[in-house]
Amino acid sequence: MIRVVVAGAYGRMGREVLKAVYKTEDMILVGAVDVRGEGQDVGPLWGGPEMGITLEGDLEKVLAEARPDVMVDFTTPDAVAGNIKTALKSGVRPVVGTTGMSSGELEEIRNLAESLKLGCVIAPNFAIGAVLMMRFAAEAARYLPHVEIIELHHDQKLDAPSGTAIKTAELVAAARGDFQQGLPTEIEKIPGVRGGSYEGGIRIHSVRLPGLVAHQEVIFGGLGQTLSIRHDSISRESFMPGVLLAVRRVMHLEGVVYGLENLLFE
Repeated sequence: MIRVVVAGAYGRMGREVLKAVYKTEDMILVGAVDVRGEGQDVGPLWGGPEMGITLEGDLEKVLAEARPDVMVDFTTPDAVAGNIKTALKSGVRPVVGTTGMSSGELEEIRNLAESLKLGCVIAPNFAIGAVLMMRFAAEAARYLPHVEIIELHHDQKLDAPSGTAIKTAELVAAARGDFQQGLPTEIEKIPGVRGGSYEGGIRIHSVRLPGLVAHQEVIFGGLGQTLSIRHDSISRESFMPGVLLAVRRVMHLEGVVYGLENLLFE
């Protein structure tokens, strides 16, 4: 049995992870951390029975007492790097879906995980369909290098653009090589209306509205044609197969794996 602690357990993604771990035969939930709702039993959070596990606010204390194998983190950009380092220093393997970390923070985490010989999985998106979308986009960019990305999320998401959009832009830029798109003399009548500009002129547009979950469309333009590759997460359940896959695989890793595609397409 893989012993799991969930950080950010009070949030919407955290509740889905609680339910998924509870219903998975080879895992056992041993702790839950969130500064919101301290003292509440975690079972009713996701509509389940009382489990005898309550929300606690101190991650380090929970890791010491519960002795988990894996910490699943869906917290906030300002907390996630510290949580990962706390887990690694406690001998616990992190599986992380929180986005918004800086390149410096990621490098520090890579070095720590390697020095401790512990696995760590960080994924901008755990939906397997989204990972396929990114892979297909990178392939298409070799032939249709003019690209714009539109990502759409619920209006409570803290960071923009999404980690998935940034990762997609990275893959597209690598696939198409030295290429610059866009009209140099273009004028924005409203500042920012053309979205954020990534390497090579790739434009990223972020939409935030209630009713959305997580969606992304990658639009390619070519001579007399366009190609759209789109993925939609209709519910947060879509992320759970990827999370559970990462929990199992991180037990056998050393160092950081960034992106679920590196577990799917080895």
